[in-house]
Amino acid sequence: MGIENGIRKENVLEDLIEKAGGCAVVDGGFATQLENTAPPLMTLFGAPFVHLEYLEAGADILVTSSYQATLPGFQSRGLSMEEAESLLTKSVRIATKARDKFWASVKLKSGHKYNRALVAASIGSYGAYLADGSEYSGNYGPTVTLEKLKDFHRRRLQVLVEAGPDLLAFETIPNKLEAQACVELLDEENVDIPSWICFSSVDGENAPSGESFEECLDMINKSSSVCAVGINCAPPHFVLSLIQRFKELTAKAIVVYPNSGEIWDGVAKRWLPSKCFDDEKFELFAARWRDAGAKLIGGCCRTTPTTIRAISEVLKER
Repeated sequence: MGIENGIRKENVLEDLIEKAGGCAVVDGGFATQLENTAPPLMTLFGAPFVHLEYLEAGADILVTSSYQATLPGFQSRGLSMEEAESLLTKSVRIATKARDKFWASVKLKSGHKYNRALVAASIGSYGAYLADGSEYSGNYGPTVTLEKLKDFHRRRLQVLVEAGPDLLAFETIPNKLEAQACVELLDEENVDIPSWICFSSVDGENAPSGESFEECLDMINKSSSVCAVGINCAPPHFVLSLIQRFKELTAKAIVVYPNSGEIWDGVAKRWLPSKCFDDEKFELFAARWRDAGAKLIGGCCRTTPTTIRAISEVLKER
């Protein structure tokens, strides 16, 4: 394991959580805010502004815009391997540059409420690459083996690590097999950057594949490379009970960043409003999630800097 600025790399997440008062804030939905900030095709232009908006809202961790960015995906659009790898690298460097710019502007101001944010490189599930909804079912079919999943993730992992993020965020993992692939790959590649693995859930009790979280976490608990586990892109009303369940199953830090609770209407091609949650309710529930044991709290799809500001304000009241 390496040492950076006098802090051992495996401790940077733990140190941030301590500086944040016991619970750090993860940023929110990227694409949602990008659409509000810049035209969708201007991703690299709009990305720094989105990151800065989340930092100003109080985010302690920026997640890069690489969730669905994959080498085979880019190549299928006509990019060379070199161009595809360059885009992955840029996703980390844009977030890092935004973090450094923001921190330079506030660190000398007395009484500021911010921590120097960490940058987490997002690594979406195989299902996110397929874009067929399988990250919410875990049904990859009989031809998708452990080795195939490791081969799929390997080069993207290498490129993102070489770009120099503080953390790695494996997101919306739908089954035990892919979680195992992520854990084994971290060991095979001798990655010395702290990682978290987040599952999704469609029933509030199990992984999308139907496998129990006890099965999934038993394997992750044996990994020294994974520092935190949790849930992302699940409805907010699932979160409290899942935190309580995870507390029984693991000693690792628990990270939760649910979606807004809105539901996508695939026929009408629009989002249906959440009947249970809004930003004010996120604020109330974030406090409950913290008290239940979550150490990292943020938002996923359809959450915005307003959501993160509400979360940050209630968490940092202590």
